[in-house]
Parts: sequence; structure tokens; C-alpha cells
Amino acid sequence: MAVVDLFVVALIPVLKTLLITALGLLLAVDRVNIMGDAARHHLNNVVFYVFIPALVGGSLADTVTATSIVSLWFMPVNILLTFIIGSALGWMLVKITRTPQHLHGLVIGSSAAGNLGNLLLIIIPAVCEESNSPFGDKLTCSTNGQALVSLSMAIGAIYIWTYVYNIIRAYGNVSGKDLSKASTISIDCSGKTLDMFNENYTESLLQTSRASFEGCEVQDDEYSDVEEQNSEFEDDEVEKETGLTKIKQHFHMVLDKINLKMWLTPSTIATIVGLLIGVISPIRKLMIGDNAPLRVIDSSASLLGQATVPAMTLIVGANLFKGLKKSGVGLWLVIGILVVRYVALPLVGIGIVKAAHRVGFVGSDSLYQFVLLIQYSLPPAMAIGTITQLFEVGESECAVIMLWTYVVAAIALTFWSTLFMWIVS
Repeated sequence: MAVVDLFVVALIPVLKTLLITALGLLLAVDRVNIMGDAARHHLNNVVFYVFIPALVGGSLADTVTATSIVSLWFMPVNILLTFIIGSALGWMLVKITRTPQHLHGLVIGSSAAGNLGNLLLIIIPAVCEESNSPFGDKLTCSTNGQALVSLSMAIGAIYIWTYVYNIIRAYGNVSGKDLSKASTISIDCSGKTLDMFNENYTESLLQTSRASFEGCEVQDDEYSDVEEQNSEFEDDEVEKETGLTKIKQHFHMVLDKINLKMWLTPSTIATIVGLLIGVISPIRKLMIGDNAPLRVIDSSASLLGQATVPAMTLIVGANLFKGLKKSGVGLWLVIGILVVRYVALPLVGIGIVKAAHRVGFVGSDSLYQFVLLIQYSLPPAMAIGTITQLFEVGESECAVIMLWTYVVAAIALTFWSTLFMWIVS
């Protein structure tokens, strides 16, 4: 494949993303105001609960089988390595550039999570369709490529909505922004509920498990003062009770930080369901295929999933309008993220994939190796913009980062795609 043809292949998906981003920016300007704050909030909820699960679950059910999931076991490990290495580099970057505390999660997340979905969905089929593609027959390449991209997208969604989600949430909490107030239950010592739910739009997304026991601590202290006048035995009992209360409070604080409920996000549940449908043959025959009795369910999920990428990209474009007016992202921070994503990670990825091939973890399939390599050279995941919008932390800064990383991706993806094809051919 000629360099010019490869440049066009790599440019088209990035250009599509930039055009939709520009449309989101236009819809957010004051004169139009279609993508205002309220509209973005509601669209985020739809993306989180409907579009992403439909896309991930439907793609996995269509393309993944019991045989393929065994042969592709190294892909989850490879994607996990991109997140771990990217996070380490992002952490170093925030320390070097002295990034504001509330943006630490955004920078680490942007360094860790690549766009494992829509870009690969366009790049891999486009490469397969080229007459001089190094990956063999067009039909076989397209079929295998769809399975690889679907699995990559599903695994990436799990990592993003568990790891990156909680990273951004944790740093948002550290910065002093109360991210747990979306659904807070306050209980007094008598067990009466004082405040059930506020009207925050993210009520169901940012739910936490902690109740407020501050009033109980005061009453415990008063109770101890009174009991000091009684027997030593009663004093010891009060101290034990107070100690137990403190242990419970620390336990609830740990649960708040980890937010275990959000590890089972809609996309994670959809991944599990999609894998079960794809792997279990009787269920697969019922739902997947032209003659399947319940094929309408799969078709409906596929139709909903197609709206995921445009919706997320529009949100990023709308947030960019705020970023152009005021943003806390400095020039060196943007340059640092570009270096992490387009220089450091791809070089590390070459070493990891080549080493995995030598020890037998990865077979001789050139298309499989190419997908593993390109996972290290992608721009940040669009879902990061959705997460920052959910928490209202760094939305404008995220939009600026997305803009520059996707502009540079047109050149970076072309270069690395060319090099990776040469390596695997």
C-alpha cells in the first residue's frame, strides 16, 4: 500500500471525528444553544445507559465465539498494559508540569485510555479493502478484523468505565468537589431519614453508599461524658463502641473511594451479556444470524449502537466551546500528552508485542499483531469526555486535549500504521 493511500486511510476517520466535533461546537454557541448544559447532561445519560451498552454487547455477540475468545486471550492483557504504562507516564507528566489537582485524573486518563472503538472500526476495514493490503484476502481480513475490533472495543470499554472512571472520580473528590452529593442519604442517630435525594441530574450515575454519622459521633461523645460518672466497666464498653463506630466510618470511607457499584457499569454488564450470547451456542443460534428467531433483538441493539460515536463526539465538540473561552490546560501539558500517546507508548508497544510473539503468546497472524500494535498509538478515548461531563470536572480542558490530539492523530496514525505494517509483513 502506497504512503499516500495509507495517509488517506488514516486521515478519513480522524477527519470525520473533527467534522462532528465542529458540529457539536456550532450547536453549543449562544445563538444556537441546542447543545447547552442541560442538553449535554441528558445526552450523556443516554450514551451511558443505552448507546454504549448496545454497541459493546451487540458487537461482541455478533463477532466473538468460544473458539476466538480462547485464541485472542492476549488482547485483554495487551490493552491492560497500555492502560498501566499510560497511567504511569501520565502520573509523571502531572508531576513534571505541576498540573492543577482537579485535572490529574483527566491527564492520567487521557494518557492511559486510547480510542479502541470508532477509529479502529474505520481503519481496519479500510486497510483490508485495499487491493495491495498485507493482510491477505479482503473478505477474510474484514471478517477477522471485525472480530478483533469488537473485542478490543468491548475490553477497552470495561477498562475505561471501571479504571478511568474511578480515577477521574477520585481526583475530583480530592480537589474538594463533592461528587457524592448526587444521591446522598443522611440518617440521624434515631434512624430517621433526613434527606433522601437532591435534584442533581446525575442522581443514578454517581450514587454512593455512605450515610452521614457526624451527629452520631457527637452523641457518642456526650454519652461517654455521662458514663464516665458510672462504673469503669461501662466506660470500657463505651470506648469499645466508639472504636467500633470509627472502624465502620473508615470502612464506609473506603467504599466511597472505590465506589464498588460503579465497577458494574451498564457497559460492563453488556459485555458480560454479549460474551454469553456469543459463546453459548444455543443462545447464539436464537439471536444471531439471518435466520435466527430473535434476530430483531440483535438488529435493534446494532441500530442503537451506531449512535454512540456521533453522540460522544458531539458532546466533546460542545464542551470545546467552553474550552475555547477559558481552559486550564497549558501548552506544555498538551505537548506532554502528545508525546505520551504518539511517541512513548508506540515505542513501548513494539517491544511488548514483539516479545509476546517470540515467546509464543501471539501467533503469526499479521492482522492480529497489527491490531495489538496500533492499540498503543491511538488518540485518547472519546468516553473520557463523557466521564468528565458526568462529574463536571475538567470538561473544557478535556475538549481542548481532544482537539489537539485528534488533529495530530492524522499525521501520527499514518506514520505508525505504515511502520507497523512493515513490521508485521
